[in-house]
Parts: sequence; C-alpha cells; structure tokens
Amino acid sequence: MCKTSQLSLETPMATIDLTLETFESTINENDIVFVDFWAEWCGPCRMFAPTYEKASKSHDDVTFAKVDTEDQQALAQSFGIRSIPTLMAFRDNVLLYSQPGALPESSLEDLIGQVKALDMDEVRKEIAEHEENHQNEDHDHAGA
Repeated sequence: MCKTSQLSLETPMATIDLTLETFESTINENDIVFVDFWAEWCGPCRMFAPTYEKASKSHDDVTFAKVDTEDQQALAQSFGIRSIPTLMAFRDNVLLYSQPGALPESSLEDLIGQVKALDMDEVRKEIAEHEENHQNEDHDHAGA
C-alpha cells in the first residue's frame, strides 16, 4: 500500500466548506451530513467551532460541513438562516434537524447518535403519509 493510501485511512475527515455550488451534491452524495452555518465575527460560532471540529474527527461515517454565511449569503438566505450558529442534520437527503445555537459537546454527540439510529424507512413513511394527508391543503409549517 502506498503512503498516500495509508495517510487517507488514518486521517479522519475534518470539516469541509460548502458553497451554493457544492451544497446539493454534498447532501446527495453522503448518507449523513451535518452543516454548521457560521460567521467569523460570531462569538458563539467561534466557541462552537472546536466542539464541531472534534466531532468531525470522531465520526468518520458522518460528513461535517460549514457554511460561512458572510461568503455564502444566498445559501444562508435560501435556508432562512436568521441566527448563527445554526446546525442542520441531513440523512439520506432528508433534513432532520435545524436549530440555532451552539451545542455543548455532550448534546452534539447525543444528536449525532440520534441521527445515526433513526429508522429512515419509517421516517420516509411518515413523510409520505404527511404529504398525502396535506396534498390538497394550502399550508406551510413555518408558523407552526
């Protein structure tokens, strides 16, 4: 085995930067993706960054991504980001979690475990049932 292969096997993936151009493919091409919306000037974002980076090195089966809301304003706006940091969790192209606030390490680890443990067949079934029940109604859940 060449040294490059050994290095890639031994080095866990750290966080990756997402842009409007790479966001969709990253969500589509990875089973579990956590996305941290942040900005350099944001104190809570800077406090959360080491926790998020540590988790990214501990879970090589999860993609950890970051979106700089100053550099990627259109992407942040498309998700209605109003407070940062905001953390999102996707699994199998389904948004499962989206909340502002810097999580402590134990809460982030708990959230990662919950996302990994979900029965996605059941989640997709619930989504389909919800959509079927509301297909003829004009509503949204933003105000709910």
